[in-house]
Amino acid sequence: MAFALRKRGPSTFERAADGSMTLMEHVRELRNRLFRASLAIVVGFGVGIWLAGPVLHLLQQPYCDLPKARLANGTCNFVQLGPADLFLLQLKVGLWVGLVVAAPVWLYQLWAFIAPGLHRHERRYAYVFTALAAPLFAAGAVLAYFVTSKGLEFLLNVSGGGDITTTLDITRYISFITNLILLFGVAFEFPLLVLMLNFVGLASARKLLGWWRVAIFVFFAFSAVVTPTPDPFGMTALALCLSALYFAAVGVAFINDRRKGRRKESYAGLSDDEVSPLELDDDPVVATPELELSEPVHASEPVAPPRPIDRRYDDMT
Repeated sequence: MAFALRKRGPSTFERAADGSMTLMEHVRELRNRLFRASLAIVVGFGVGIWLAGPVLHLLQQPYCDLPKARLANGTCNFVQLGPADLFLLQLKVGLWVGLVVAAPVWLYQLWAFIAPGLHRHERRYAYVFTALAAPLFAAGAVLAYFVTSKGLEFLLNVSGGGDITTTLDITRYISFITNLILLFGVAFEFPLLVLMLNFVGLASARKLLGWWRVAIFVFFAFSAVVTPTPDPFGMTALALCLSALYFAAVGVAFINDRRKGRRKESYAGLSDDEVSPLELDDDPVVATPELELSEPVHASEPVAPPRPIDRRYDDMT
């Protein structure tokens, strides 16, 4: 028995890219992708609730590893100011962990909805920037984790002493360390902004290198403002890491400029309002020789009138 092969139609990506999808089809696709992303986050939230205990223990280690944070029996205690604070904190940590666990799914759904509207080279750049953003954010989070330990040690040495006993609220402590991790992770994405300015042609590598003094000053000022601890260790660590990443981004920008050949352009050093020099041709104008006239064009024969059409239909048709 022979089966007829059914021709496969264009995919959703192809129909969205060529503009053949209607507005309602786009709305349905957005609804479906939001549902899949939400379902993945719910599943990730369940996994996050299961991992909330180990994650809370990991976040408590920067404080509990300090000698002044331990009690006489060697334990480290926190307090909660409300009866439901710890329960709500576990739910919050579980949601954060769930977002991280489900990130491949909801990021893919977001990308699958946006990608058809981008050109091929724009999608290629998006792949590269996304591949760099994840490890940069992770590096910033790791740095913040170690900076928190040094900062807390400095604060306890300054404020501690005498008969004063320090006991931290678990909710405020976790908010403090997670905000610091988020801040450091976002700050480490700054080199991607520098590369974006170069890749789109807004700033050349030589111009970016000329801004290094201003960039370092901005990095130290930014680190001094956003670092919650007054010790110089966290501010200096963040500023030095951002400076190193900036020079690494400038090095990649030089490679990109060399690949595109921007250094060979004669107008690379001109500003947008500056007029480029024109190469004038001073050769004299020579008169063209006279053209030989061709034979005159004779008039064409008249077109015959159309013949009548025998319709053979009544007046109603």
